[in-house]
Amino acid sequence: MDQSGTSASDAKFLQYHEPGIVEILIIVSFVAFLWVAGHVSKKVIRAGIIGPIAVGIIYGEPLANLLVRDWQETFLYLGYIGLILLIFQGGLTARVDLLRANFTLSVCAAATGIILPIAFSYVLLYLGFGHGAVETFVVGAALSATSLGTTFAVISGASEEVDLSQTRVGAVLVSAAVIDDVTGLVMSSVIHDLGDIPTGGTSLGWLIGRPILASALMAILTPILTKWFFAPLFRKFIEPYFHKLGHVSNIALMILVLSAFISIAAYAGTSVLFGAFLAGAFLTYLPSKHAEGPFVVLGREEGEREKHKSPTFVHTFEYYCLDFQQYLLEPLFFASIGFATPFLKLWSGKAIWRGIVYTLLMLVAKFAVGIWIPIWALASLASTKDDSSASRDEESLDQPEVGEEESARTRELEASISPGLLLGMAMVARGEIGLLIVEIGYNNTDYVSQAGFLTAVWAILLNTILGPVAVGVLVKHKANLIAKPRPNQPSG
Repeated sequence: MDQSGTSASDAKFLQYHEPGIVEILIIVSFVAFLWVAGHVSKKVIRAGIIGPIAVGIIYGEPLANLLVRDWQETFLYLGYIGLILLIFQGGLTARVDLLRANFTLSVCAAATGIILPIAFSYVLLYLGFGHGAVETFVVGAALSATSLGTTFAVISGASEEVDLSQTRVGAVLVSAAVIDDVTGLVMSSVIHDLGDIPTGGTSLGWLIGRPILASALMAILTPILTKWFFAPLFRKFIEPYFHKLGHVSNIALMILVLSAFISIAAYAGTSVLFGAFLAGAFLTYLPSKHAEGPFVVLGREEGEREKHKSPTFVHTFEYYCLDFQQYLLEPLFFASIGFATPFLKLWSGKAIWRGIVYTLLMLVAKFAVGIWIPIWALASLASTKDDSSASRDEESLDQPEVGEEESARTRELEASISPGLLLGMAMVARGEIGLLIVEIGYNNTDYVSQAGFLTAVWAILLNTILGPVAVGVLVKHKANLIAKPRPNQPSG
């Protein structure tokens, strides 16, 4: 005890002590293996997320448990921040024009990706394996989700030659994944509170309606308020002075906007990931688009060099956040999926065969989403042909030969196959959202049995592995064909 009568144990501060060499080496090796495993899995199987998941399983509680629980929880939080930044980056770089043009197609794809997994789950789990109706719904809801984090990681890392996020199929994929993610998190909120209903908790109507209402209002109000209020305000009063501080003013606004959107999303009852995506899209629309605007630059160097110009928000993200997010936070997120995997419990004979059968069924359910690309392409071609035929009738011109029409239909169908395959394969990964939903159902309700939980985990893990691998192989051979624009692209 010191002269003031305060003992060291009563001090209101964290007493500093030198970390032990064993703990330091464990953390250093963990981070190093995250990098190495991510690089190897990206080069070998074209899916960089698989390596960090495997490292998380080994270093976390599922196997060796080298990381103490407090570290794993800390890395989980850091990884989730990395996921938020990944989705935020997706919003910053998203082609708003493509998202808007293909919205109807995206809704059809997302609806298919939600309905088929739940329907197939009832066929296999409820009728085949004898699970309960509510349990089947919870597991089906988990497998109806699409991992936003994995989706953005796949489209950003699958090809070095082609930026898939700037293609039509990339826009459809992002939109459908966002819709599936929001729907999945609405379901997770409902599942989490299912146990409160018998004890007089929240009413079922409000339980289901609140996340849906919050998501719809954010999706509707954000573009309206941005276009008619925030963008004019920013362009008139803030933009003329914004370039003076360069990256500093950009990063300050980005932190403010991102924090505001994820806070609104969380307290409103919807997904913070949806809020992060909207925050990125919001910032993309704010600046002026005319050539003299300070944010209209050819590259980051021009924005940093010219006094009357400012780096774009994408350039600022790359300058401040990209390396930290890409090489530390993002691998930690995928490692946290490994932390949450009950690896040893998966290896009973019954769990394996049921998990594999369910995996194949769920793979088909999500892969079927890709059929909308050729369907939409043929429908667009038919619409174009009808308009052209009507014009010819008015001008009394000869009708085109049937062979030419069949040839055009064949070319359009062939050109849409690779994008359709990409969409279906990329939607297969369930990742963090699927695990979140099924773990909430297993840990917070009495409806999900251990057998149903393990079957769901098998399907989630294998689909999260198989989807990105298939995307990587496809993009390796068909990237240019996927990115090639076609004359009859649907406008949605």
